[in-house]
Amino acid sequence: MKKPASYILILILGLAAGIFISQNETIWNTLKKPFTDTFTPFDDTRQSNWDTDFKVVDIKSSLDNSLQKAYFFKSKSSSAKPLVVSLHSWSGNYEQKDELAALSKTKDLNYIHPDFRGVNWTKDACCSDLALADIDDAIDYAIKNSNVDLSRIYVIGSSGGGYATLATFMKSKHLIRRFSAWVPISDLPAWYTQSKIMGTKYAENILDCTSSKDSLNMDIAIKKSPIYWKTPVEKLNTTEFQIYTGIYDGIQGSVPITHSINFYNKILKDKLISDTSNYVTDYEKLSLLEYRKALGDFGSIAGRKVFLNKQSGNLGLTIFEGNHEMLTEYAFNELIK
Repeated sequence: MKKPASYILILILGLAAGIFISQNETIWNTLKKPFTDTFTPFDDTRQSNWDTDFKVVDIKSSLDNSLQKAYFFKSKSSSAKPLVVSLHSWSGNYEQKDELAALSKTKDLNYIHPDFRGVNWTKDACCSDLALADIDDAIDYAIKNSNVDLSRIYVIGSSGGGYATLATFMKSKHLIRRFSAWVPISDLPAWYTQSKIMGTKYAENILDCTSSKDSLNMDIAIKKSPIYWKTPVEKLNTTEFQIYTGIYDGIQGSVPITHSINFYNKILKDKLISDTSNYVTDYEKLSLLEYRKALGDFGSIAGRKVFLNKQSGNLGLTIFEGNHEMLTEYAFNELIK
């Protein structure tokens, strides 16, 4: 049976509209935007055009002699300047866009953005011994090739970079003045289960970076999780270590706030801190997870309400109004203050 003429007309008009839209860049980009802009904030791996003042350098690994790349900026000052070591996110590498780079240049600070084995879905990445040695090697490179104030070396990262910041605190050979870890991962076995429940790509990534097959290789996952490592408590005599997490992370983000809370409590326990008021108690943790409401008047940071703040000597934890993110300008200014 022949289709009515109206059907044919609709088909022709639809085809014409499709051709018109596909040829109109503005309309096409608008329509496809919801489907293309699905990157995770602070794990955005789209390449960016780096300022030409930041040079790509090759750094030989002290462990396997492979060449690891980094973006590097050398201060133009004749006097010693701080060094900012900025660590890329879980799915990123040294090419990943980093707003801390421009801030460092504005202050004329030495800056390095190392690769440390790149994306975290290979056995050599994911806070392996090789990756952590790469971070130390990058610091060595910056010290050798710029005028670094050795008393002011700063390490900072968010998400997977926060994970690497925790690991660098635990194992770096360098005297670091200040660490700043934002929305970090601390426990791969826990994050694997959480990522499976949330249906994110990170569950598969964790299997890959731990040489797992159908089930998680717990031995390797624990070996690559800072929360299970011995804490170098003596470092906290001279080093400041701040951990930040957004209260809605794990709901509007990929890393539950328990990663930060549990790691902070672990360090206190390893320091043999007996004053329970320094810890995040089980009651406080459960209240934050259930109600996502502030547990007191802790002020604000960068215009964001602080839901909980704990400080014990040079170690601090701040849970702020936000999700899986770094409050970049605030983080930078606190880092170099």
